[in-house]
This record gives sequence, structure tokens and C-alpha cells, in this order.
Amino acid sequence: MSENIDVVLSKAGLEPKLIDEIVTIGRLKKAKAGHVLIGPDSTANEIPIVLSGLLKVMRQDSNGEEIFLYYLEGGETCAMSITCCIEGEKAAYKVIAEEDSTIWMIPMTYLDSWVTKYPSFRRFVFGSYQLRFEELLKTIDSIAFHKMDERVYKYLLDTKQATGSFEIHKTHEQIANELNTSRVVVSRLLKQLEKDGRIEQYRNKIEIL
Repeated sequence: MSENIDVVLSKAGLEPKLIDEIVTIGRLKKAKAGHVLIGPDSTANEIPIVLSGLLKVMRQDSNGEEIFLYYLEGGETCAMSITCCIEGEKAAYKVIAEEDSTIWMIPMTYLDSWVTKYPSFRRFVFGSYQLRFEELLKTIDSIAFHKMDERVYKYLLDTKQATGSFEIHKTHEQIANELNTSRVVVSRLLKQLEKDGRIEQYRNKIEIL
């Protein structure tokens, strides 16, 4: 497994000495699809780096309503986790395994020294912030400016890109929950997308054409 970690971290642009430290002090965590790695109000003391699989980040309000924010793929980390670790704040989001995933967990105590010591780690952290900021802007734009049918189709395309598959194994209820809308609305819009020849629907599966 250490060879796999080395490859993933090398592709992320991290220095060999830093990779050695991450491998030495980190720990492996495996998560089955649907497992909640970080829940609302939990205190983050470790930062996840995805080795394989796919994680999704959800925002949750005080009423328990949720909305999908972005995916985390191999070699990526969660900027929100970094912020919570640095500030010692409780999470106001959820990180869930979208599919069976392998994650390398890093204790937060090393963050400050690594940012100072390793230029590649500074670039990695700031690059993660930039990427997640852009993802959040897209989410805000989608909510503020796009019609619901555009939001649904964008969600399908984002999922396709993250999973690398044209087949999306989600129910209408799951999609509705992640877009913070109703199942009836999602079902109607998916039916229209199918009529337009953009998707095909099967039982608990949607195929993008």
C-alpha cells in the first residue's frame, strides 16, 4: 500500500522528503460507499487525502437540510477540513464516501511546520483552496442563475466526470436530497432529459448519452 501512497502523492507534486514524512506519520482508512468520514459538528483533527475511490462533500444547515458541494478524487484533499483543523472549529459539512474509498489520514499537528518547510505542501494546500473555491462558485452560480433542469443535468455531468463512468447509480430520491429539492421535481426533469435524448433511465441507474 505504501507504494500506492507514494505514487498518488508524487502525482500531487509533493517532495520526496515530505512524502516520506506523510507515509510515516499518517494512517490508512478505508470507507465503504455511504460511510460518513466527517460529520457535522465533529471536531476535525486529521486531514484526508484520497488515494482511491470518490468522496462527496455536502453542506448541512441547522435544520438538517443538505446540498451537494463537490467531489474529492484521488490525490485531492478537503480544503474545509484543513480550515477546521487550523482554526479548531467544528465541521459544518459532511464528507461521505460516494463509492468504496481508501484515504490517508494526516494529523493536523504537522500542518504549520510542513507549510513552512516544504514549498510543495504550500502549493498543494493553496491549490486545494483554489480548486474548492472554484467548485463552490460553480455551485453558487448553479443555484442562483440556473434553472432546475440545468442544475440536474450539471449534477449528472459532474458525477460522470468524477466517477469516470457514463452510468450513474443513484435513485431519484438521492439526487433530490443532494440538490435540496423534491423527488417529484427530479423525476419530472429526468423524464424530460430522457425525452430530449440526453439520458436513458433504468432501475436505480441513469445513463448519459
